[in-house]
Amino acid sequence: EPILAQAIKTPMDGLDGGDVKIGDIPAYYAVPKGKGKRPVVIVVPEIWGMHEHIKDVTRRLAKAGYFAITNEPYFRIGDLTQVQDIKEVIAGANKLSDTQAFEDIDKVVAWAGKNPRANTEKLGITGFCRGGRTVWMYTAHNKKVDAGVAWYGSLMPIPPAMPTGPLDVTDKIDRPVLGLYGSADQGIPMDHVERLRAGLHAFGNDKKSTIHVYEGMPHAFNADYRPSYRKEAADDGWKRMLAWFKK
Repeated sequence: EPILAQAIKTPMDGLDGGDVKIGDIPAYYAVPKGKGKRPVVIVVPEIWGMHEHIKDVTRRLAKAGYFAITNEPYFRIGDLTQVQDIKEVIAGANKLSDTQAFEDIDKVVAWAGKNPRANTEKLGITGFCRGGRTVWMYTAHNKKVDAGVAWYGSLMPIPPAMPTGPLDVTDKIDRPVLGLYGSADQGIPMDHVERLRAGLHAFGNDKKSTIHVYEGMPHAFNADYRPSYRKEAADDGWKRMLAWFKK
Protein backbone atom coordinates (compact mmCIF):
# COMPACT_ATOMS: atom_id res chain seq x y z
CA GLU A 1 0.00 0.00 0.00
CA PRO A 2 1.15 3.61 -0.39
CA ILE A 3 3.07 5.12 2.52
CA LEU A 4 0.57 7.27 4.40
CA ALA A 5 1.15 10.98 5.00
CA GLN A 6 1.03 10.38 8.77
CA ALA A 7 4.38 8.53 8.60
CA ILE A 8 6.88 10.04 11.03
CA LYS A 9 10.08 11.38 9.47
CA THR A 10 12.98 11.78 11.88
CA PRO A 11 15.92 13.82 10.53
CA MET A 12 19.60 12.97 11.00
CA ASP A 13 20.21 16.37 12.65
CA GLY A 14 22.52 15.83 15.62
CA LEU A 15 23.17 12.22 14.66
CA ASP A 16 25.96 10.23 13.06
CA GLY A 17 25.35 7.02 11.17
CA GLY A 18 23.87 5.63 7.98
CA ASP A 19 23.99 2.49 5.87
CA VAL A 20 26.83 0.03 6.50
CA LYS A 21 27.77 -3.51 5.55
CA ILE A 22 28.66 -5.97 8.31
CA GLY A 23 30.30 -8.70 6.28
CA ASP A 24 27.57 -9.35 3.72
CA ILE A 25 24.78 -8.14 6.03
CA PRO A 26 23.20 -4.78 5.09
CA ALA A 27 22.75 -2.69 8.23
CA TYR A 28 21.94 0.85 9.34
CA TYR A 29 22.84 2.69 12.53
CA ALA A 30 22.42 6.04 14.23
CA VAL A 31 24.02 7.55 17.33
CA PRO A 32 24.08 11.06 18.81
CA LYS A 33 27.03 13.16 17.62
CA GLY A 34 29.83 13.61 20.11
CA LYS A 35 32.13 11.42 22.12
CA GLY A 36 31.59 8.70 24.66
CA LYS A 37 29.93 5.32 24.45
CA ARG A 38 26.17 4.90 24.27
CA PRO A 39 24.06 1.90 25.29
CA VAL A 40 23.19 -0.24 22.27
CA VAL A 41 19.67 -1.06 21.07
CA ILE A 42 19.15 -3.59 18.27
CA VAL A 43 16.04 -2.87 16.15
CA VAL A 44 14.55 -5.98 14.51
CA PRO A 45 12.34 -5.32 11.46
CA GLU A 46 8.91 -6.59 10.53
CA ILE A 47 8.34 -8.99 7.62
CA TRP A 48 9.24 -6.28 5.07
CA GLY A 49 12.77 -5.97 6.40
CA MET A 50 14.95 -2.90 6.88
CA HIS A 51 12.81 -0.34 5.09
CA GLU A 52 12.46 3.38 5.79
CA HIS A 53 10.10 3.04 8.77
CA ILE A 54 12.57 0.77 10.57
CA LYS A 55 15.43 3.17 9.80
CA ASP A 56 13.29 6.00 11.20
CA VAL A 57 12.69 4.03 14.41
CA THR A 58 16.48 3.56 14.61
CA ARG A 59 16.98 7.34 14.34
CA ARG A 60 14.30 7.96 16.98
CA LEU A 61 16.15 5.69 19.40
CA ALA A 62 19.39 7.54 18.65
CA LYS A 63 17.62 10.83 19.42
CA ALA A 64 16.72 9.25 22.78
CA GLY A 65 20.43 8.73 23.46
CA TYR A 66 21.17 5.25 22.19
CA PHE A 67 23.51 3.67 19.68
CA ALA A 68 20.72 2.10 17.63
CA ILE A 69 21.35 -0.41 14.87
CA THR A 70 19.21 -2.53 12.59
CA ASN A 71 20.00 -5.08 9.92
CA GLU A 72 18.25 -6.53 6.88
CA PRO A 73 17.19 -10.04 7.97
CA TYR A 74 15.92 -11.20 4.56
CA PHE A 75 18.70 -10.14 2.18
CA ARG A 76 19.40 -13.76 1.23
CA ILE A 77 15.72 -14.23 0.35
CA GLY A 78 15.08 -11.00 -1.59
CA ASP A 79 13.65 -7.49 -1.26
CA LEU A 80 10.30 -8.17 0.37
CA THR A 81 9.30 -4.48 0.12
CA GLN A 82 8.89 -5.07 -3.64
CA VAL A 83 6.54 -8.06 -3.29
CA GLN A 84 2.91 -7.07 -3.92
CA ASP A 85 1.08 -10.07 -2.40
CA ILE A 86 1.13 -10.12 1.42
CA LYS A 87 0.95 -13.93 1.41
CA GLU A 88 4.13 -14.04 -0.65
CA VAL A 89 5.80 -11.57 1.72
CA ILE A 90 4.93 -13.77 4.72
CA ALA A 91 6.06 -16.90 2.88
CA GLY A 92 9.37 -15.23 2.06
CA ALA A 93 9.95 -13.99 5.60
CA ASN A 94 9.07 -17.41 6.99
CA LYS A 95 12.00 -18.94 5.12
CA LEU A 96 14.37 -17.22 7.54
CA SER A 97 15.35 -19.59 10.34
CA ASP A 98 15.88 -18.41 13.89
CA THR A 99 19.36 -19.90 13.71
CA GLN A 100 20.29 -17.65 10.77
CA ALA A 101 18.57 -14.60 12.27
CA PHE A 102 20.44 -15.07 15.57
CA GLU A 103 23.75 -15.55 13.77
CA ASP A 104 23.26 -12.28 11.90
CA ILE A 105 22.30 -10.36 15.05
CA ASP A 106 25.31 -11.83 16.86
CA LYS A 107 27.50 -10.39 14.08
CA VAL A 108 25.76 -7.02 14.38
CA VAL A 109 26.39 -6.98 18.14
CA ALA A 110 30.05 -7.95 17.58
CA TRP A 111 30.43 -5.15 15.01
CA ALA A 112 28.89 -2.63 17.40
CA GLY A 113 31.24 -3.84 20.13
CA LYS A 114 34.18 -2.60 18.05
CA ASN A 115 32.64 0.83 17.47
CA PRO A 116 34.08 3.51 19.78
CA ARG A 117 30.60 5.02 20.27
CA ALA A 118 28.84 1.78 21.29
CA ASN A 119 28.71 0.14 24.72
CA THR A 120 27.50 -3.44 24.16
CA GLU A 121 27.84 -4.07 27.90
CA LYS A 122 24.45 -2.32 28.00
CA LEU A 123 22.49 -4.17 25.31
CA GLY A 124 18.83 -3.76 24.49
CA ILE A 125 16.70 -5.18 21.69
CA THR A 126 13.32 -4.17 20.29
CA GLY A 127 11.33 -5.37 17.31
CA PHE A 128 7.97 -5.30 15.62
CA CYS A 129 5.71 -8.12 14.34
CA ARG A 130 8.17 -10.82 13.20
CA GLY A 131 10.84 -8.71 14.90
CA GLY A 132 8.81 -8.73 18.12
CA ARG A 133 8.87 -12.51 18.03
CA THR A 134 12.63 -12.35 17.50
CA VAL A 135 13.00 -10.21 20.64
CA TRP A 136 11.60 -13.02 22.81
CA MET A 137 13.61 -15.69 20.99
CA TYR A 138 16.92 -13.78 20.85
CA THR A 139 16.68 -12.85 24.52
CA ALA A 140 16.42 -16.57 25.30
CA HIS A 141 19.40 -17.19 22.99
CA ASN A 142 21.86 -14.45 24.03
CA LYS A 143 22.42 -13.95 27.74
CA LYS A 144 24.23 -10.68 27.06
CA VAL A 145 20.88 -8.98 26.37
CA ASP A 146 20.02 -6.69 29.29
CA ALA A 147 16.47 -5.76 28.27
CA GLY A 148 14.02 -6.28 25.42
CA VAL A 149 10.78 -4.74 24.18
CA ALA A 150 8.63 -6.92 21.91
CA TRP A 151 5.95 -5.13 19.91
CA TYR A 152 3.11 -7.54 18.97
CA GLY A 153 5.43 -10.44 18.25
CA SER A 154 3.82 -13.77 17.33
CA LEU A 155 4.27 -16.51 19.90
CA MET A 156 3.84 -19.80 18.03
CA PRO A 157 6.27 -22.02 16.08
CA ILE A 158 6.35 -21.51 12.29
CA PRO A 159 7.87 -24.74 10.94
CA PRO A 160 10.06 -25.76 9.28
CA ALA A 161 12.34 -22.71 9.67
CA MET A 162 11.11 -21.86 13.17
CA PRO A 163 10.28 -25.15 14.93
CA THR A 164 9.85 -23.45 18.30
CA GLY A 165 8.27 -20.18 19.41
CA PRO A 166 8.36 -17.92 22.45
CA LEU A 167 5.85 -20.15 24.26
CA ASP A 168 8.42 -22.96 24.10
CA VAL A 169 11.30 -20.99 25.64
CA THR A 170 9.71 -19.20 28.61
CA ASP A 171 12.17 -21.05 30.87
CA LYS A 172 15.05 -19.35 29.04
CA ILE A 173 13.61 -15.80 28.97
CA ASP A 174 15.35 -14.77 32.17
CA ARG A 175 16.14 -11.21 31.06
CA PRO A 176 13.53 -8.45 31.41
CA VAL A 177 11.30 -8.24 28.33
CA LEU A 178 8.33 -5.89 27.97
CA GLY A 179 5.67 -7.29 25.63
CA LEU A 180 3.30 -4.79 23.98
CA TYR A 181 0.16 -6.29 22.44
CA GLY A 182 -3.24 -5.22 21.14
CA SER A 183 -6.37 -7.05 22.26
CA ALA A 184 -7.87 -6.75 18.75
CA ASP A 185 -4.82 -8.27 17.01
CA GLN A 186 -6.35 -10.78 14.60
CA GLY A 187 -3.05 -12.62 14.17
CA ILE A 188 -2.16 -13.02 17.86
CA PRO A 189 -5.12 -14.27 19.93
CA MET A 190 -5.24 -13.13 23.53
CA ASP A 191 -5.12 -16.76 24.69
CA HIS A 192 -1.59 -16.96 23.19
CA VAL A 193 -0.61 -13.89 25.20
CA GLU A 194 -2.11 -15.38 28.37
CA ARG A 195 -0.23 -18.63 27.73
CA LEU A 196 2.98 -16.59 27.51
CA ARG A 197 2.17 -14.95 30.84
CA ALA A 198 1.53 -18.36 32.37
CA GLY A 199 4.77 -19.76 30.93
CA LEU A 200 6.84 -16.89 32.29
CA HIS A 201 5.12 -17.29 35.66
CA ALA A 202 5.78 -21.05 35.75
CA PHE A 203 9.53 -20.45 35.65
CA GLY A 204 9.54 -17.34 37.84
CA ASN A 205 10.48 -15.15 34.88
CA ASP A 206 7.38 -12.98 35.26
CA LYS A 207 9.27 -11.27 38.10
CA LYS A 208 11.48 -9.69 35.41
CA SER A 209 9.30 -9.58 32.29
CA THR A 210 5.85 -8.06 31.89
CA ILE A 211 3.16 -7.80 29.23
CA HIS A 212 0.96 -4.79 28.54
CA VAL A 213 -2.18 -5.17 26.44
CA TYR A 214 -3.83 -2.22 24.70
CA GLU A 215 -7.56 -2.73 24.65
CA GLY A 216 -9.12 -2.62 21.19
CA MET A 217 -5.81 -2.06 19.42
CA PRO A 218 -5.01 -3.95 16.19
CA HIS A 219 -1.77 -5.56 15.07
CA ALA A 220 0.96 -3.10 14.02
CA PHE A 221 -0.47 -0.17 15.96
CA ASN A 222 2.99 1.45 15.97
CA ALA A 223 3.42 1.23 12.16
CA ASP A 224 2.80 4.92 11.42
CA TYR A 225 3.08 4.42 7.65
CA ARG A 226 0.12 1.98 7.61
CA PRO A 227 -3.64 2.22 8.27
CA SER A 228 -3.20 0.10 11.42
CA TYR A 229 -1.43 3.01 13.17
CA ARG A 230 -3.01 4.17 16.43
CA LYS A 231 -1.18 7.26 17.66
CA GLU A 232 -2.22 7.14 21.30
CA ALA A 233 -1.19 3.51 21.80
CA ALA A 234 2.00 4.01 19.74
CA ASP A 235 3.04 7.06 21.79
CA ASP A 236 2.30 5.27 25.04
CA GLY A 237 4.23 2.18 23.91
CA TRP A 238 7.21 4.32 22.94
CA LYS A 239 7.26 5.97 26.38
CA ARG A 240 7.00 2.57 28.05
CA MET A 241 9.86 1.24 25.91
CA LEU A 242 12.20 4.12 26.78
CA ALA A 243 11.33 3.83 30.48
CA TRP A 244 11.94 0.07 30.34
CA PHE A 245 15.38 0.48 28.76
CA LYS A 246 16.28 3.24 31.20
CA LYS A 247 15.24 1.06 34.14
